[in-house]
Amino acid sequence: MKVIIIGSAHPLRGGGLATFNERLARAFQADGNNDVTIYTFSLQYPKLLFPGTTQYSEYPAPKDLNIKVRINSVNPFNWYSVGNEIAKENADLVLIRYWMPFMAPAFGTILGRVRKNKKTRIVCLADNVIPHEKFPLQTPLTKYFFKYVDGFITMSESVMDDLRKFTDKPAQLVEHPLYDSFGAPLPKEEARTHLKLDIDKKIILFFGFIRQYKGLDLLLEAMNILQEKSSGIQLLIAGEFYEDRANYDKIIQKYSLKNVILRTNFIPDSEVRFYLSAADFVVQPYRDATQSGVTPLAYHYEKPMLVTNVGGLPRLVPNGKVGVVAEPEPRAIADGIEELYKNGENYYIPNLLENRKKYSWETLVEEITKVAQIHS
Repeated sequence: MKVIIIGSAHPLRGGGLATFNERLARAFQADGNNDVTIYTFSLQYPKLLFPGTTQYSEYPAPKDLNIKVRINSVNPFNWYSVGNEIAKENADLVLIRYWMPFMAPAFGTILGRVRKNKKTRIVCLADNVIPHEKFPLQTPLTKYFFKYVDGFITMSESVMDDLRKFTDKPAQLVEHPLYDSFGAPLPKEEARTHLKLDIDKKIILFFGFIRQYKGLDLLLEAMNILQEKSSGIQLLIAGEFYEDRANYDKIIQKYSLKNVILRTNFIPDSEVRFYLSAADFVVQPYRDATQSGVTPLAYHYEKPMLVTNVGGLPRLVPNGKVGVVAEPEPRAIADGIEELYKNGENYYIPNLLENRKKYSWETLVEEITKVAQIHS
């Protein structure tokens, strides 16, 4: 097949969407017969909408991928020219990522041009249908984009449920594949030495961009409970603030938390495996969730998890087998963390290794092709 992926990729920095899209391109290329191109952004977000420090990677472009830097998310003239360019490619499949309504005008316009070639099948991989934070005109914008799509892939039941409020077009639920592109797991002692962490401490990890819906404030409240009980458990927070950090600093100061380690800069790809390998457990205290890219990371690095009972997280992390499912409130989270340590890492590892077998990039490629109704 000739495949075009539309979404974030280099020169945008890794993490989340860009890492996923580049790994998915390699999964399509693994067939040996597929011609794969990624169309990414020359401008993804105007500064007003980007909460981090920089959108761009400091690393060179991957040599094994064909990436075209074309899309300007706020320039309608660009949308028409990019749409016409992709239409002329006469690809068998366009796979487009959708995660927020802001992208709908650009993506819808581009796909409208692509459809004019009467050949290309268009599949949307929907990370979110209804955004975590409300966005102006989100429903009409999403409807506009969806009318140009032939079929959908979701990676959680909650997104599939949201999708069915908008369309009855073909759709398939596929498990989020494992992130295996950051390197192999390291011995815990080696990882902690690299990060200058105490080798003998109990350390849990909160990993990823910090946004309100991810519930870090709930976890900090839980850490106060654990500190009062002299549990000896430390929280390593690794990830960049994507909102005002003042609320989190206030909680840390209010309780004089001595059991919190802040590494709140952007974590480059080269450092990811050190943070995951250094932890005893990974904690995802989300208030709201569809799926999470942190979960497949934890699976790859063989780390049992605590997740909250929201969205698709409990299905991905069976309670008592791969980790603990807790209600999204501080006392339940604190109790869940204590349960992880009471059982110990080795208690969960056999089920974790068995459960992760179903998180396959090959399966995702197969299901995308089926939804597109392309027979290779």
